[in-house]
Amino acid sequence: MEKQFHALFSGFVQGVGFRYTAVRIAQKFPVTGFVKNLPHGHVEVVAEGEEKSLHEFLAALREAFHSYIRKTDVKWDKASGQFRDFKVEF
Repeated sequence: MEKQFHALFSGFVQGVGFRYTAVRIAQKFPVTGFVKNLPHGHVEVVAEGEEKSLHEFLAALREAFHSYIRKTDVKWDKASGQFRDFKVEF
């Protein structure tokens, strides 16, 4: 079943290559969506795909940036089907 997560990462997550690394990691999983810096210093990730792939993608992001992330807020919902790929949004 296709799902979506919306995650906000906080900590020292901007200026450390988070967005472009997130795109590279996403390419290893069948997920679509985006990653984006937010004005208040957080990084937003919205991803869609099969639930197992989303959990693996989220775990890979956390592992890649474990020393930079202080907090992750994740909300789950059903997939919207609006994304074609995974990319950096500005």
